[in-house]
Amino acid sequence: MIIKRIQQSIELKTKILSDGILIERIREASELIINAYRSGNKTLFCGNGGSAADAQHLAAELSGKFYLDRAPIHADVCHGNSSFMTAVSNDYGFETAYARYIQAVGKMGDVLVAISTSGNSENIIHAIHEARKIGFKCICLTGASGGRMSELADVLINVPSTDTPRIQEVQILIGHIICELVESELFG
Repeated sequence: MIIKRIQQSIELKTKILSDGILIERIREASELIINAYRSGNKTLFCGNGGSAADAQHLAAELSGKFYLDRAPIHADVCHGNSSFMTAVSNDYGFETAYARYIQAVGKMGDVLVAISTSGNSENIIHAIHEARKIGFKCICLTGASGGRMSELADVLINVPSTDTPRIQEVQILIGHIICELVESELFG
């Protein structure tokens, strides 16, 4: 089992290496974020479960530092304030909590990085719709089909797999690459 899982991860990453379109989308996502920071904007992340953990991880890489000792930049997650999340979920429903957070803190020119292996998470779909109303650019990290998020993304990075753990492993790799490209361009 151990060797099989490692081999599956290697095979998926090898598949991505030969996918020029997906590699170009990673570059495009980085450029959207770079342009937002150059315009005085920020990056917000959202996801559920493991994707929420990945969202928080990547927001920390951008806001704190990745490789370079540099000034912090504004990156945050929609689920970071547990009192907000529980109050809004209780009063309005969980499916609208991220959208309300974006409504509260978002401004035109910000970037939303929405992470969902299925691409169909209802609260993430609501968040993207709200972000679009405000004037965000939206980067969606999903599994193979892209789900409903595929039609809403400015940049869709759909990992070519239907296996949730493998998708999440590659999404964090892609997120790290984006963080490195952003940091290098802004501070390198």
